[in-house]
Amino acid sequence: MATLWAIVGATGTGKSEAALDLAERLYAARGVSAEVVNADAMQLYRGMDIGTAKLLPEQRRGVTHHLFDVFDPAEEATVARYQPAARECIAALLSRGSDAILVGGSGLYVSSVIFDFQFPPRDEGVRAELEAQLEQAGVGPLLARLHELAPDVATAVDQRNPRRVVRALEVALLGGDARVTLPSEPELWLSGRAHSGTRIVGISCERETLTARLDRRVEQMWESGLLDEVRGLIPRGLERGKTASRAIGYAQALAELRGELSEAEAIAETQALTRRYARRQVSWFKRYANTTWVDQTAGKNTAALDELATAADHR
Repeated sequence: MATLWAIVGATGTGKSEAALDLAERLYAARGVSAEVVNADAMQLYRGMDIGTAKLLPEQRRGVTHHLFDVFDPAEEATVARYQPAARECIAALLSRGSDAILVGGSGLYVSSVIFDFQFPPRDEGVRAELEAQLEQAGVGPLLARLHELAPDVATAVDQRNPRRVVRALEVALLGGDARVTLPSEPELWLSGRAHSGTRIVGISCERETLTARLDRRVEQMWESGLLDEVRGLIPRGLERGKTASRAIGYAQALAELRGELSEAEAIAETQALTRRYARRQVSWFKRYANTTWVDQTAGKNTAALDELATAADHR
C-alpha cells in the first residue's frame, strides 16, 4: 500500500529539493515510485515562475509533478477549489501504488488536503452583491456590517485586504464561521483502501540563516528578470487577478512598473513581506502533531531523508 507524504515548512527552506531527494531515495531504497503534488497557492499559476521559485520541468529530475500551472493569472485560486483537485490527484496516485509527495508552504492548502477539513459556506450571488457594494462605497460599510454580525471576526480580519473582508461578511451572512483554522486535534484525511498512512516531514532552518537566504532570493528574483516576467503576465490578466496580483513580489513588481515604487523600494518591501510570511508559516506548521523535522540550516540533510525512505514498515 502507498503512502502520502507531506513536505512542509517556511519558504526558502528547500522543500522542493527535499521532495525530489525523498522521491529518489524511496525508489533507490525500496523501488517505490513517487510523484509530487503542489501545495503552493502561487505555483498554481501559469507563467508565475521566477517570483514563486517554481522548479522548471528540466529541474525536476524526471519526477512527475502535478497541479502546477493550472490557472491563468486572471483566475481566482481558492483553497476550496484546490482541495478536491489535490485529493483526486493523490487518490489516483495511491490507487496505482505510487507514493504521493504533497509539497508546499501554503498552510491552509496543505491542511485542507491532509486533514479532515471543512470550509465555510459559499454563495456566488451574495459574493457578487458584496463585491458590487465594495466597488461603489469602499470597504468601510462592509466592515461596519461585519462588526454587527460577527464582531470577533471583524476584529481579526485583515482590514487592508478587501477580498478577505468580503469573504468574511459573505460567510457571516450565510450563518457560518469565517475563522478557518487548523483544528486543535485534527484528524488525518483517509484517501481510501490504497492509503496506508500519512507521513508529515517538516523542513526547518535556523532563523538568521533563513533570513539571509530569503533576502538574497528576493534580490535574485529581480536579477533573474522578474520585471520582464510581470510585463509578460499583464496582458494575461495579472492585474485583474484577485489572487495573483497580490502575490508577494508580484504586487511590488507591478507597483514598480507603475512608477509607484523604485526598484530598491520594491525589493525591500518584498523582503520584509517574505520574512513576515515565513514566520507565519513556521507558526502554522509547528502545530502539526507527529511531524518529523529535518534541519537544513547547513544545506541538504540527505541522511535524514535516507532514514525516512528506508525506515522499516513505513508503508
